[in-house]
Amino acid sequence: MAMSVEQRRIEFYRPQVPEPYASSSVEPCLEFESCEGVEFEKNGCRTVLGPLIPGLPEDLALSCLLRLSLPEQAMARSVSRSWRAAVSIPGYLSARQAMGVAEAWLFVLAFHRVSGQIQWQALDPVRRLYYVLPAMPCAERVCPPGFGCASIAASGVLYVCGGMRSDIDCPMDSVLKFETYRNRWSAAGRMGTPRSFFASVTIDGRIYAAGGSSVAPSSDLSSAEAYDPAADEWRPVADMGASMSRYDAAVLDGKLHMTEGWSWPFHFSPRGQIYDPKLDRWADMSVGMREGWTGLSVVLDNHLFIISDHGNSKLKFYDAKSDSWSHVAGPPIPAELQRPFSVNTIDGRLYVVARSLHVAVGTVSYGANAVSVEWEVIQAPETFSDFVPSNSQVLYA
Repeated sequence: MAMSVEQRRIEFYRPQVPEPYASSSVEPCLEFESCEGVEFEKNGCRTVLGPLIPGLPEDLALSCLLRLSLPEQAMARSVSRSWRAAVSIPGYLSARQAMGVAEAWLFVLAFHRVSGQIQWQALDPVRRLYYVLPAMPCAERVCPPGFGCASIAASGVLYVCGGMRSDIDCPMDSVLKFETYRNRWSAAGRMGTPRSFFASVTIDGRIYAAGGSSVAPSSDLSSAEAYDPAADEWRPVADMGASMSRYDAAVLDGKLHMTEGWSWPFHFSPRGQIYDPKLDRWADMSVGMREGWTGLSVVLDNHLFIISDHGNSKLKFYDAKSDSWSHVAGPPIPAELQRPFSVNTIDGRLYVVARSLHVAVGTVSYGANAVSVEWEVIQAPETFSDFVPSNSQVLYA
């Protein structure tokens, strides 16, 4: 099949939020309603918030603010304290969802190939816009691939867990979270065990962390733990029974699938484990699944796909009935997109982020006898040319 790739360019947008609002902290009313007359205290002074838009009914003003995109929300916080209070509470996102205007964004963790600078940016898949997030407050010298990232997509919350200090080769137990409705980072409950290069996924609103590297050099972990966002605490779950660092992990049928498979060709049979959170039990991965899991995975329409590390980055999918992998018909990842990749899904499409943060959007079709894919390439801004992706998460904003 001849490769037909449509190319578009992503625009770059980074709103600048002026002081004093960029560093201020306003705790608004608990429910999404008019903020006029709400009092807050800062630096010992009490201030009463004014109307959102003078002369306009508050319900109409709120309706206007509910239609702001993620970058526009960041700018709105600099307009007035009333606007900042209105767009910076959890109820703002739930109200946007109720109106059907909440949007899915692809949040990409990347690092500069030369300086090591860590940067999160969010891609609007509809407008083809990149928005750079506020800097993540982490240690200066860290290894980005060592982080465990997960998200509660519907709540608009991103978590960056654990990781490794590259200057002293020491795993970390810290957890940072980013909330889209606040547009800022904060600390969350620390992990029970410092770990890096571990599996991190979200299942039924909880974050699970499994395996990884521990404090001792070359010492892999068999332990696992789960994070409850409501309680802001981690608790141990069943031990894997096998010490493993993450090669790749995915959630399929409500279960965590984790493999240690190394780069092709294998010199030994890789191990794989499957965790069922309902039973709090681990089981061995089937032979066909773990031996064919030779690349970066993604789950689409409850089907497990991988971008193969072997050859020209062809897409493969797993068939549970035959316990085997098959190639997806159609072209491989477009040749101009270079590894390393990060992959996720939005609205039934594959989003593969490559070096320089160019993106391949894959449309998968299911036929009677074959599964096929077509790709569209979206070119990133030149300012991202030296950045390499490490992880990607989907959040609503």
